[in-house]
Amino acid sequence: MDDEVSERLRIDPAFALHRGGKMEIAATVPVRDRDDLSLAYTPGVAKVCTAIAEQPELADEFTWTSNVVAVVTDGTAVLGLGDIGPRASMPVMEGKAILFKQFGGVDAVPITLDTTDPDEIVDTVVRIAPSFGGINLEDISAPRCFEIENRLKDLLDIPVFHDDQHGTAVVTLAALRNAARLTNRSLGELRAVISGAGAAGVAIARILVEAGIGDVAVTDRKGVVHDGRTDLTDVKRELASFTNKGGLTGTLDEALDGADVFIGVSGGTVAEDAVASMAKGCMIFAMANPDPEIHPDVAHKYAAVVATGRSDFPNQINNVLAFPGIFAGALHVRASRITEGMKIAAAEALAAVVADELSADLVIPSPFDPRVAPAVREAVAAAARAEGVARR
Repeated sequence: MDDEVSERLRIDPAFALHRGGKMEIAATVPVRDRDDLSLAYTPGVAKVCTAIAEQPELADEFTWTSNVVAVVTDGTAVLGLGDIGPRASMPVMEGKAILFKQFGGVDAVPITLDTTDPDEIVDTVVRIAPSFGGINLEDISAPRCFEIENRLKDLLDIPVFHDDQHGTAVVTLAALRNAARLTNRSLGELRAVISGAGAAGVAIARILVEAGIGDVAVTDRKGVVHDGRTDLTDVKRELASFTNKGGLTGTLDEALDGADVFIGVSGGTVAEDAVASMAKGCMIFAMANPDPEIHPDVAHKYAAVVATGRSDFPNQINNVLAFPGIFAGALHVRASRITEGMKIAAAEALAAVVADELSADLVIPSPFDPRVAPAVREAVAAAARAEGVARR
């Protein structure tokens, strides 16, 4: 094993960076002498414990829970790697925790669960929830992710957020708002087609409808999701109930004919003929990684605005633009949950960051733009207060 580790360290710098993990726990108070020890631990700590036992809400003030998030996965849908299990998913969860801290100032703890059973996942998260101010579900495969999130929202009074769904949706809406502005259109004028009816596709469709999109149709491997199909899961049946006002029933290629927007969260390749059939001045958000459904070289032949999920092309749809600020805002006001209104507020704030700088290559800010997280944080906190889910 030592020889194998040495060889990996020699040939690939990624292994050197990850050696020993990418995180550590750091104290926020000194323990330099007996007086410090007596305050940080016994006997001083007993006073705080007793007070919290009498008034449990004091834990938000006198422990770290009000600013710490659990990043929870079962390792079944990790990045583009698929079902690689809990141990192999830990480097990604550590990375997610680093992003929470770097971009939102929020502490996060990666937790990988050795089960894929929804009941066991829900039960485990409920039992550990008193240690955290929020739960970020990560890389859990559909359709179980929908059930797990919904059940946890019902059982817990802290924010529960499946980032693969809602983070993607928030950033997509923000970019689409700016793309519409750039082309002198409103969301209400646009007809969108989403390729992919998994976690991200469903959440994107929902937030676009909430935000007032003209129409949106979602496709899976069998074509457009519509209420005339008899093979739909419960999730897709619900999806059919609020999308596809135009009554489309064909394939993805057929749905793209005359469409204003393509949003890809599925992988695969869209034929160039189908791309060419889209409306003039269309918008193409091909977000599969590492291979977009429509390569930018093809997309730019037909589209006014092109976005991908990759960092080496302009307009990257990157979840890190959303989740750190969303949780920072929710935790700041001790919100009991994250609502659709809070997500839309986050998208509007994110879009506004670059609203005065728009170009075809800039409809969404860079994750390194220092304006992003504060803008999202403030918008989410304000929306939480307006919707009555803030507790301070």
